[in-house]
Amino acid sequence: MFLKSLLITSKHKIIREIIFRKGINLIIDETKSGDQSSGNNVGKTTVLKLIDFCLGAKPKIIYSNTENKKESYTLVKNFLIDNNVLITLTLTEDLDNDNAKEIIIERNFLLRKKTIIRINNEKFTEDEFKLELIKHLFPEHQSAKPTIREIISHNIRYKDEHLNQTLKTLNKYTSDAEYETLYLFLLGCKFDKGNERQEILSKLKQEITFKNRLEKHKSKTAYENALFLIEDEIEKLNRKKSNLNINENFENDLDNLNKLKYQINKKSSEISKLNIRKDLILEAKEDLNSTSTQIDLEQLSLIYQQANKHIDNIQKNFNDLVKYHNQMVIEKVKFIVKELPILEQKIKNNNSELKQLLEKEKELSEIIAKSDSFKELEDLIGELNENHRQKGETENIIEQLNEVEQNKNKYEKQLEIIDNELFSGNFENIVKRQINKFNKHFASISNQLYGEKYALNHNIITHKRTNQKIYKFSTFSPFTPNLSSGKKQGEISAFDIAYILFADEENISCLHFLLNDKKELMHDNQLEKIAELIAKNNIQFVASILKDKLPIELNKDEYFIVKLSPEDKLFRIEN
Repeated sequence: MFLKSLLITSKHKIIREIIFRKGINLIIDETKSGDQSSGNNVGKTTVLKLIDFCLGAKPKIIYSNTENKKESYTLVKNFLIDNNVLITLTLTEDLDNDNAKEIIIERNFLLRKKTIIRINNEKFTEDEFKLELIKHLFPEHQSAKPTIREIISHNIRYKDEHLNQTLKTLNKYTSDAEYETLYLFLLGCKFDKGNERQEILSKLKQEITFKNRLEKHKSKTAYENALFLIEDEIEKLNRKKSNLNINENFENDLDNLNKLKYQINKKSSEISKLNIRKDLILEAKEDLNSTSTQIDLEQLSLIYQQANKHIDNIQKNFNDLVKYHNQMVIEKVKFIVKELPILEQKIKNNNSELKQLLEKEKELSEIIAKSDSFKELEDLIGELNENHRQKGETENIIEQLNEVEQNKNKYEKQLEIIDNELFSGNFENIVKRQINKFNKHFASISNQLYGEKYALNHNIITHKRTNQKIYKFSTFSPFTPNLSSGKKQGEISAFDIAYILFADEENISCLHFLLNDKKELMHDNQLEKIAELIAKNNIQFVASILKDKLPIELNKDEYFIVKLSPEDKLFRIEN
């Protein structure tokens, strides 16, 4: 597949349309001579990122800060979202044939229901989108690994780590097993169990990591020895406990003591209430007695005789009234104190019962507390509990280690079956044969660029953690072991061009375009030679470069697909 066009549109208009052509396609700046502003930050690299975005990269690569991914260029992000910017990438099987098969990919930067992810006008979710891309770009690929993003990673180089490493085109956390699967696929070494093998290796690695964590302080043997000593200590403590002279009825006595304390509290409370009632009666009696009349009856009699002379028909004398009043008070007191003997008897009985309860409490307390062995029993029980806790923890660790070993053995057996095929003499011969075919192109291209022959090499290594064999691939040159950054980029370009030639020769599906950033690091001669090589071999080479770093031979409009400047940046936000 070749790049045909990249269209950037908003809901109102076409922002920019980039038409690709055969051969070299340069994205340059148009900073005027003598202008103090540089050609950086105008959007050259963003063109490459937009193509990558249409091929499954995350939206944030367009507006995130390369040096600090947590930071975003808010102006760009808001512009893309607020204007519902749509990116349309068109791929074609043949740039010279208008009727050739095309793939039209559309993506925007909105979220959820407003997200647009389409291929040939058919909408997909992000996960479905990547699977659909595989069907269109690599129809013969039926396995989950390598993924579409892994397969095309060497075609798209704008991140610093990808510009300085020929083969390590994935993120820094990628395992050797993943690279093994990727390059076996790229070389056409058919191995359908690559994904299964990666999963098993990943699980095996987890088990080994878990085992190392469990055995960080002690080995399994040490844990087993520790368990033996703990069980022996528990046995000794149990024997010691059984030989103690302990009250056999301790639990029952303790329960009875608690019941007695409850009864004592209840009885004390009852006595307290009775005493309060008794005191209230006595207080009431005293109050009534104080109301009986104690006055001089002779003096009152004289007063009453004088009143009798002036008032007729007084039937009762004053003395009768006083007697009546005092008699009423006496009757009231009799009524109130009538309950007093009963209360006093109850108080007496309850005090007697309380005394008995207190004596029983004292006896039981002495029975429970008098033996010194009870404290010893508590200490023994504490030691036993701690030893049982340690035993439980140790047994749990041993069980986990046993399970880890079982899982590890299971995964190793599964790997052995797969590896018997992968590392058989026949399969390794296939790998060698394919590498030799690739190296013919790699050596030829690198020789044309630098007069030196580079090659792809493979070694079967043993992984330190899993102790499993892995095909590890590397590039080398017997003449220049240490490469400058410019020369390293030359090796990378030679590898990428050589791979397309090799894939075509082997009828392996591949992208016929290469995206590269910062090509100003390469020497002018190598840039010119790359232009010649890709023109001859039907390859598209899309590169961003500062115009003032271009060699004279390439500083021509026929090679430029887009010109950017501080006044006319990619998204034209400033306009």
